[in-house]
Amino acid sequence: MSTYDLRRRGYFGIGIWHPKTEHNVGTLWRSCESFDADFMFTVGRRYREQGSDTVKAWRHRPLYHFTTLDDLRDHLPYSCQLIGVELAPGAQDLPRYRHPERACYLLGAEDHGLTEGVLSECHAVVTIPCAGRCLNVAVAGSIVLYDRTANRQLLRVGVAA
Repeated sequence: MSTYDLRRRGYFGIGIWHPKTEHNVGTLWRSCESFDADFMFTVGRRYREQGSDTVKAWRHRPLYHFTTLDDLRDHLPYSCQLIGVELAPGAQDLPRYRHPERACYLLGAEDHGLTEGVLSECHAVVTIPCAGRCLNVAVAGSIVLYDRTANRQLLRVGVAA
């Protein structure tokens, strides 16, 4: 399979569960543009319209708004896995996680995280190992996007198994 074929296989998006601030939505949206995510989304809406999207990612990456987890699940593409990103017991460490070809990553809100009910609906749950207690949601999302991109590049050149 050629490098081009592997790069174009699959798709991924990332979103925030009940985001608290518009700045985190804008910052993550900008990261979506940088790491070539196919889409971004929110579930629930507590924030105002955001203004931190300085690269105008809205021109290139759609932002979807879902009202509930059921609404998100009803609109997931066929065979797309929902991956929770949370500090949770039993979560897989991100550096050891093998990203699926089709994935939708869901980050916990800045102040509440993902609920047990949401986590139970995820196909997998990953955590970002760090010395501190937690990361800013936009930073955590950017790390996930980077990790997926880096691992896909390693697969293209035949480094990862």
